[in-house]
Amino acid sequence: MGNIRFLKCRECGKEYEPQFRYVCEECFGPLDVHYLEPKVNRHTFESREKTYWRYFELLPIKDKSNIVSLHAGLTPLQYADKLGARLGLKDVYIKNDSVNPTFSFKDRPAGVAVSRAKETGLKAVGCASTGNLASATAAHAAKAGIPCYIFAPSDIEHAKIAQALSYGAEFVAVEGTYDDANRIASIIGDSKGYGIVNINMRPYYVEGSKTLAYEVAEQLGWQVPDRLIIPVGSGAMLNAICKGFEELHQLGLVDSIKNLKIVAAQPHGCAPVVDAFKKGSDEVIPVERPETIAKSLAIGDPGDGLYVLKRLKQYGGIAEEVNDEEITDGIMLLSQTEGIFTEPAGGVSVGVLKKLVDEGKIDKDEKVVCYVTGNGLKATEAIIGLLPKLSAVKPDAAVVSAMIK
Repeated sequence: MGNIRFLKCRECGKEYEPQFRYVCEECFGPLDVHYLEPKVNRHTFESREKTYWRYFELLPIKDKSNIVSLHAGLTPLQYADKLGARLGLKDVYIKNDSVNPTFSFKDRPAGVAVSRAKETGLKAVGCASTGNLASATAAHAAKAGIPCYIFAPSDIEHAKIAQALSYGAEFVAVEGTYDDANRIASIIGDSKGYGIVNINMRPYYVEGSKTLAYEVAEQLGWQVPDRLIIPVGSGAMLNAICKGFEELHQLGLVDSIKNLKIVAAQPHGCAPVVDAFKKGSDEVIPVERPETIAKSLAIGDPGDGLYVLKRLKQYGGIAEEVNDEEITDGIMLLSQTEGIFTEPAGGVSVGVLKKLVDEGKIDKDEKVVCYVTGNGLKATEAIIGLLPKLSAVKPDAAVVSAMIK
């Protein structure tokens, strides 16, 4: 059992031993990991390794020898003064997970899940993915020496396919949406006993994402921000970040979190959570055919969608969407103010931040953290048409000098 006390159903509260299970046998609700209360304080982590495994006591691994680490985490929390000046905000930070080993935040949940698979002796791992998780799972599986199977829509960005395949994973390109790939992965995982990290290992997998809360708090000197801007696909990351701040508060590592506000950011064309929020509905109606350049957020039937709505109510939150043009504007704005090149999911975060500021829904004095979850080199086609056209020039210094203003 190690650090884990039990698994607990999020709906009915039934408790289970921390075994290879992911839904409640009573009500089919999702299961969450609950821990033995560790003896930690703010100084516990100071001299530890600069990865998310510095928070070992709060992660679901019993024996440190089973950790499969690519040294992900403790990514920069960049004070975005130039972006803030452009938007009229005084205190904006970018949590830049684009610099993780496989260039997205997915190294966090994938690393925890593959470590758990190693610890429990599973013979193979895999995932359903829109791209980033494929690469993260495949990379960690390669490091662990465990076979890996990737189930993904056949139309995801080529760069993400190439990256996942480079780690030796077997790729199943499903003709259909992410939800089609997810359904096939679920059947194969259950029938063969493989650890599909974001399905049948989900209770452990999502624990990796909560380290995005731990790091932000620690990097801010154990302060709680006023507002978080979080991109939403399945909704698991947003829910995990909220869980992370709650655990920090329960352990006495941060003060009150009652004033924390959450923003769920989605792309137009695949914004079922935003649609439900704006209608005041508790029902998240799936988007059958997502149409957005933000492929990593193109999850039409978000598994944690209902829990995102609950978190928004709990934290006085907002859900907002931006269209493709606003997404690319967000990418370019972040690049040209802060030198951070993000994929479209990060453009969604920045685009929503700008939109809410323009609408007067964010105060200029708020301490805002905007999560950027993936690297722009994974999806250059999103902005290639916006960039200056290149033209050759003769190697003549006078001619070049005349061109440069």
